[in-house]
Amino acid sequence: MERVVDRILGFGSRRVRVAVDGLTAAGKTTVGHELARMLADHGRVVLRASLDDFKRPWNERHLRDRLSGEGYYRNAGDHEAARRLLLDPAGPAGSGVVALCAIDPITQIDHSQIVVQVPNDGILIVDSVFAFRPELNGCWDLRIWMEIDPELSVQRGLARNPVSYGAEDAEVVHRDRWLAGEQLYIAEINPRALADFVIDNRDLDNPVLLRDRPEIGGPINPR
Repeated sequence: MERVVDRILGFGSRRVRVAVDGLTAAGKTTVGHELARMLADHGRVVLRASLDDFKRPWNERHLRDRLSGEGYYRNAGDHEAARRLLLDPAGPAGSGVVALCAIDPITQIDHSQIVVQVPNDGILIVDSVFAFRPELNGCWDLRIWMEIDPELSVQRGLARNPVSYGAEDAEVVHRDRWLAGEQLYIAEINPRALADFVIDNRDLDNPVLLRDRPEIGGPINPR
């Protein structure tokens, strides 16, 4: 984590946008929080967000398939809103005025009018599945991929959210929607190859740094 923090601080006194991507229950949110705490200890203002808060409203689900893995990957995210409200204004040349949430995924309340100012040297850390997809990948200054096995993703996810989703069985949602969509993303985009840092997080007590790409900034092409 200190190596990741050093890399972020290496961008200097400008706004920095960091993405933490990986399968469901890979530890993205935990790592995002830990990075934020460590960077704050260095005197930087850090904002946290999740792209889960930038999805299309459920009342549009009849217009788009949201229930299959394919539909979850292709149709759930509102990438235009994520860029317009959060990622573009948080960039080095942006206004700095950002909304950290568009539509709350639980309550479906629109919070997009609630904005905060990112200072000129502020850091935005965003955790999400699908963060490196083409509509969003150009927004990131640093990309982190959390590596776990697909089956471990399902088991951790069920342990965290064991209840059913309305009339849907929790395991069906995890396997046939979320994991299926995430595997499609991996097959099409190869997000691991896009990452500056790859962290093996199969053992939560002993994460292993698998990649520390030395370059700072610039376009990154998958192998």
